[in-house]
Amino acid sequence: MKITEVTPIPLYGRTPDTGWDQGMDPDENLMTLIQVRTDEGITGIGSVFTSETLVRGALKLMRPYFIGENALEPERISEKLHQSTFWQGRGGTVAHAISGIDIALWDILGKATGQPVSRLLGGIYRDRIKPYGSILFEEPELLGPKLEAVVARGFKAIKMGWNPFGRVSSKMDEALVKTARQTVGPDVELMVDAGGSEQYWPQGYKWALQTSKMLADYDITWFEEALPPDDIEGFARLRDHAPLPITTGEVLTRRQSFMPWIERGAVDYIQPDVTKVGGLSEMRRISWQAYDHNILLVPHGWNTAVGLAADLQLSAAMPVARWVEYLTPSPYIEEIVTQPFTLDEEGLLKIPCEPGLGIKIDWDGVEKYSGMRLGD
Repeated sequence: MKITEVTPIPLYGRTPDTGWDQGMDPDENLMTLIQVRTDEGITGIGSVFTSETLVRGALKLMRPYFIGENALEPERISEKLHQSTFWQGRGGTVAHAISGIDIALWDILGKATGQPVSRLLGGIYRDRIKPYGSILFEEPELLGPKLEAVVARGFKAIKMGWNPFGRVSSKMDEALVKTARQTVGPDVELMVDAGGSEQYWPQGYKWALQTSKMLADYDITWFEEALPPDDIEGFARLRDHAPLPITTGEVLTRRQSFMPWIERGAVDYIQPDVTKVGGLSEMRRISWQAYDHNILLVPHGWNTAVGLAADLQLSAAMPVARWVEYLTPSPYIEEIVTQPFTLDEEGLLKIPCEPGLGIKIDWDGVEKYSGMRLGD
């Protein structure tokens, strides 16, 4: 089964606000789907957390290395793409685009064999997992209603991040967290993402340590991106002294970038993004390395229904997994699949067990946000 074409599908119109200072126009393109076609009529779908302009350039670079390749060998092909393009930059846009191709190839392999990707990744440890609804902080008076809406959608865990947190004052930080805890009560898990990967992040280790103590007082589940994403020594010190779990990892690409963080013990939980890191092939390797070092992998998932489906398949195949990220609300998750994801009464997501990623794309929904008329 040979690869005949790889097509980028940009999504426009409902791009979420990312929390960066300059904001994000909904009509901008930040998320791109990847469709891989084969000579036997089976197609696969992948997702990339990168604009189509950059993805298209990466696909042009890699085209000689994937056209005509065997679509049933995702790990070999993805490694070939990494090895064949390193002089253009190890990681970054090229790795992001490889992520989308890799996810789509796993989808194809699952469809061709009649198996869910989770089984092909090694076996199914669970058929449900807890999603945490991922939102941005708002001013205290606006945060309460926003959280109530997330709880009304059935979420039993919520992550809040960016915007005022860490950018105004410690008094504001505590007001936000106190409002959140009072709004959702003691039984909903709350996570906090400072957003230290934002440009010119102003806070350092001592702020992070003091803030971690305040968060622990409100029973916050973890503290994410408290420091800039390259400060591995700062994270290691923070993990040693903070009274709650410390997490980061969403901006890193390729398994080799994660090795120092895992081996150094710089985090309690590591958060690679399957749509950036190199796809499921890289994510699986990172997952096992983290597992062997007693570090929990929690997928970063600020992306699409396809990225969420990939996270679910990986989470089913790992011995220990507790959460997946779920951007909410998000038309790129809820409106591009024929069977929307639903939470059960316990706030858990069922992991699809159908062949491939286990989802069916609503091509009318994709056309609505891409302007492209496509299909299986």
